[in-house]
Amino acid sequence: MEQNTPLNFHFLPTGIGSVPYLDVHGTCLHILEACPQIPFWPQFVQRSHREDMILQFTEGLPFLKATEDRRVLLTPQADGEQELITFYDRFLAEDVNHFALSKDYVPGLYEMLALIDRDPEKAGPFVKGQTVGPVTFAAGIKDQEGRNLFSYPEISEAFVKALAIRALWQVRELGRTGKRPILFLDEPYLAGYGSAFTPIQRHEVVALIKEVVDYVRGRSEAILGVHCCGNTDWSMIFEAGPDIVSFDAFSYLEYFLLYPGELRRFLQSGGTIAWGIVPTFGFTGDETIEDLSARLREGLVKLDALGLDPSQVARQSLLTPACGMGTMEPARADRVLELLRGLSVRWVQKG
Repeated sequence: MEQNTPLNFHFLPTGIGSVPYLDVHGTCLHILEACPQIPFWPQFVQRSHREDMILQFTEGLPFLKATEDRRVLLTPQADGEQELITFYDRFLAEDVNHFALSKDYVPGLYEMLALIDRDPEKAGPFVKGQTVGPVTFAAGIKDQEGRNLFSYPEISEAFVKALAIRALWQVRELGRTGKRPILFLDEPYLAGYGSAFTPIQRHEVVALIKEVVDYVRGRSEAILGVHCCGNTDWSMIFEAGPDIVSFDAFSYLEYFLLYPGELRRFLQSGGTIAWGIVPTFGFTGDETIEDLSARLREGLVKLDALGLDPSQVARQSLLTPACGMGTMEPARADRVLELLRGLSVRWVQKG
């Protein structure tokens, strides 16, 4: 993270990405109402398999095939060297538009951009997007024998670069609205980091995320975040250098605070934390703004005990759902957005 001047978000609300709805236009209008200062484009995972978080970003990439059960299958070819050469020619030429995603894969992005373009006053100064993170991407794509991309270093290296230049295309599209882009790298795979089934070392995780973050940061004014919806080694995320670290504050607050030194340095150098304060997995419908506000206050008290000024932390904070809402019932997702908006209004009024 290179910025030194903190951004003043002060508990503005935004989303993670996935939604359970089917109506593209209506959903984008709903998001603009719920998160007017930082609208996010929605991923319609119930509408099309193409919007699954990994498959969505594979459009046009070589050696990949989508299966009927929504997996992405790696199909390396003996004569694939020319494919890689062609890929690197386009990447090194920074042919960003070659890596564009179509409306078939990201209709929510195009619809949100159109709505803001039609009425810029509907949105505040920011607009948020998201991409699958490089670690989750590499771990989620497997060959016929179940080996993931980490077993194919040449292809894996190329695909990380593809994610980076595709992320650059996205933030440039978001920036055409006149709003400042925020882009989260979604890394749910890291919730299992440290288990016996994690075939990647700590320094490799840091390097992969940092490669994408540095590539986009060096070519845009985007604000870059990393989201993980479970527990992980948060020191890795801080070290990778994002501007925002997004975590499940409802279920994993205590685990997040196990890294006080790294967290303190991150906030003191201008970083932002996105509190995933409204639960998604395990949402009961009985949650109230009062309950969630108490959980948020608990976190601020604990940060105060670490020597961090709560009012300053508040300015360097966003509010989000704990994770994507794609697996929820639509009515419950409506309630999550309602709670998120109400909680933000309450804390903004606190000053």
